Formats: sequence, structure tokens, C-alpha cells
Amino acid sequence: MTLHEQENSVTQNSTRKKEGGLGETVSIVIQALLLALVVRTLLFQPFTIPSGSMEPTLLIGDYLFVSKYSYGYSKYSLPFSPDLFDGRIWEGAPQRGQIAVFRLPTNPSIDYIKRVIGLPGDRVQVRESILYINDEPVKRVPAGMFKHPDGGPDVPMFLETLPNGVSYNVLESNPRSAGDNTRVFEVPPGHYFMMGDNRDNSLDSRFDVGFVPLENFIGPARAIFFSVAHDSHPLAIWNWPSEMRTDRLFKGL
Repeated sequence: MTLHEQENSVTQNSTRKKEGGLGETVSIVIQALLLALVVRTLLFQPFTIPSGSMEPTLLIGDYLFVSKYSYGYSKYSLPFSPDLFDGRIWEGAPQRGQIAVFRLPTNPSIDYIKRVIGLPGDRVQVRESILYINDEPVKRVPAGMFKHPDGGPDVPMFLETLPNGVSYNVLESNPRSAGDNTRVFEVPPGHYFMMGDNRDNSLDSRFDVGFVPLENFIGPARAIFFSVAHDSHPLAIWNWPSEMRTDRLFKGL
């Protein structure tokens, strides 16, 4: 082999290695994207909290994982919600007291997060700020004042315990708000009654949200994996030392 032929051979081998390395990198990226899509579609989906309707349990700036397999899968479990089938596959039922993400019945393009209060067949009512389920008052005791970690006025807090033993804190900033005295809501079959923990600052089943069909559920919230204060962007790492709520990281729900 002449020197010129040797140089050509070396050049061709180098080109093949570069092409092989690029192809391998592209393949790894595609596999990673497909794996992420499968995990997001079938297992866990991240959500962020944009409002204070679930305070004190969830704060604006919390980032959490929702378990998508817990209730089975509906068309809303898939990206872009293709109308491929009705109802749910491998159906699972939301449990009373769970915090769940669902699609707003009046506008399924919008995600909501509230607590499951009423099950199919239940009678739900609020009288003088006290929650009633099937004409029985839900146990509620004072739990001090809620001091928001981001500042603001303190708000009266109460520990509420549902009939199945699930307990959580709720806020009551105004005992005479529109949601503190309601009519009786009779939950129809296949639907659920949802309420926010921040009772006077939550648009939920007492108002325009109405009853939520089982098909609209995405899944229950499982854990907070990240939390930043004051609407700070999660990728603004230079704000983390002052804005990150370290006590909320990896907090189970």
C-alpha cells in the first residue's frame, strides 16, 4: 500500500468512527426520550402548583409527582388526550382524602388539583364552615395559625378528619364566605366531589367545577420533589440558596 493509500485508509476509518459515534449518541438520546415518554405516560407525571387553593398542604411553587397508574388509564392519561377510547383501562377508584389531579370537566385542557371529599352516592354539604358527609359532621378541631413561609397574614387552621380516618389541615380565613354554607350535593354514580384545603380560596365542586367524572382523573399526588418560593423559576439555580424550600423536598403526600 502506498503512502497516499494509507492516508486515505486512515481518513476513511476516522470518518467511520465519527459517524459511528454520532449515530450512537443519537440512538442514546432517542432511547432516553422514549423512556421518558413511557414513564410520563404510564407511571409518573410532574406537575407544578400555580395557586394557593390547596394551602397549607401544597404551596405555590411546589413541584410534585402524580402516580398515573393508580386509577388506571383514560384518554386524559395520554399526551394530547387522543379520543381513542372511553372510560378507563385497568380502572382504579380514587379514595376519600387523596389529593388528586384531574381535568376540569368544563374544559378538559386544564389540569386541577384538589382533595377527594365525596364518593359516588354521597351527600355533601357545608354548614357554617363545617363539612357534612351523608348528614354527619366531619370532625374538625383548631390547629393553631398557619404562618406562610413566604410571608403574609396568619390564617386560622383546623385539623379535619374524614370518616375513613384521613386527616389534614384546612384554612378558614373568612367564616362567612360563599362556600361556607352550601346546598346538599348528591354525588352521581361514577363522579366525585372535590374540595381545596384552602376552603375560602378554592374554586372546586362547590362552585363551577361541579362533580368530576372518573374518566377525568389523572392520578393521586404522591410526593413533592422540589419547591421554590416567590414564583422563582426552578432553573434559576442562582436563586436556590434563598428561595428553595429545603424542608419540602421529597415530602410524601
